[in-house]
Amino acid sequence: MPENVKESNPIIFCGAGPGDPELITVKGRRALEGADLVVYTGSLVPEQMLGWALRARCVDSAGLDLDEIVELMAAAWSRGEKVVRLHTGDPSLYGAMAEQIQALESRRIPWRIIPGVTAAFAAAAALGLEYTLPEVCQSLILTRVAGRTPVPEAEALADLAAHKTSMAIYLSAGLLDKVSASLQAAYGPETPCALVYRASWPDQQILITCVRDLAASAKQAGIDRQALVIVSPALAAGKVKPSRLYCGTFSHGFRTAKAESS
Repeated sequence: MPENVKESNPIIFCGAGPGDPELITVKGRRALEGADLVVYTGSLVPEQMLGWALRARCVDSAGLDLDEIVELMAAAWSRGEKVVRLHTGDPSLYGAMAEQIQALESRRIPWRIIPGVTAAFAAAAALGLEYTLPEVCQSLILTRVAGRTPVPEAEALADLAAHKTSMAIYLSAGLLDKVSASLQAAYGPETPCALVYRASWPDQQILITCVRDLAASAKQAGIDRQALVIVSPALAAGKVKPSRLYCGTFSHGFRTAKAESS
């Protein structure tokens, strides 16, 4: 971890969680309560979240570019103010955090990160879904489809989908025809999938459909943004096979196995 993280009064990059104000971490809430300036992503962070910022000046970054955001934070920090940069979900995912940190480091301004709950986990909670079922799927891929912002060639959605494991596809609700085509080639057209709009928000919507009908179902529901695509063998797993973790005849470092009954 960079030494500057240890310096006093760092600028804090804080994950706001997926939308529900109560899904921010305790540490994140405390950071907001003590902040003098909160720079937040207004298009994605609910206003109710700012209720935790008891004394702060709150600035929506939606209309600002990178230089303006950094200058705003740097100026407040230079005055000795406590600054929180509030990102939706977890700032390590699609948050453009690295470029902000790089700009702060060029000014020798310390920073620290408080993680947050990402939308993929809020969506799983809404669906009652376990992404990693024993002997069904043991991996989760978080990704997005190429659009106005490209993705590396090796991370093309069709290639990732070939693993046929659980996937949460971000920032792709406006490109669902493309998403559907890539997923059909790997999972098959009838494979169940889910589209979760604004997971954990009061207006959350959940569409359960199949990979082939994904784009049509979204169009019928009027969903073209702020939605997560979930595809996973776990959605069609049916009765779950128990794991060894809680099997009475399976021993581990904290439990001795019971003898199998004859």
